[in-house]
Amino acid sequence: MKDLTLHRQIEKVNTAGKEAELNNDIKAAIKYYEENVKAGHADQYAYDRLMILYRKQKEYKNELRVISKGIKVFKEQSQNQLKGTLSNRRNKKQLIELSNIFMSRSGLKDKKGNHTYFPEPVNKWLKRKVLVERKIESMK
Repeated sequence: MKDLTLHRQIEKVNTAGKEAELNNDIKAAIKYYEENVKAGHADQYAYDRLMILYRKQKEYKNELRVISKGIKVFKEQSQNQLKGTLSNRRNKKQLIELSNIFMSRSGLKDKKGNHTYFPEPVNKWLKRKVLVERKIESMK
């Protein structure tokens, strides 16, 4: 029930943001989407819209902030889902070892054990982050 209430709250804020955008009230739309981002919700729509709006406004530092926050939130969500899946297993240690071996051999982890692949939207946002950082550097 708690998840349903949270989902409805997120949707309500996103709907208000969409309506503000349709009325060309960009400041209000940003305010609504920022509400979901500040709350730390893993809501791709709010992050994507904020990135687009900040890019259109040429507010690259705000865009970079939203990208970084989105990457952090979605990586944490992905890791928490994996931990939740593994916590119910009796052979947790063996499963983690097998998972690490598979990920290393398939190229999903590098030699240092760092992940080379993240589920969407994280990969897309990592690429976007590099572009925004370049834009900010070129403006200096």
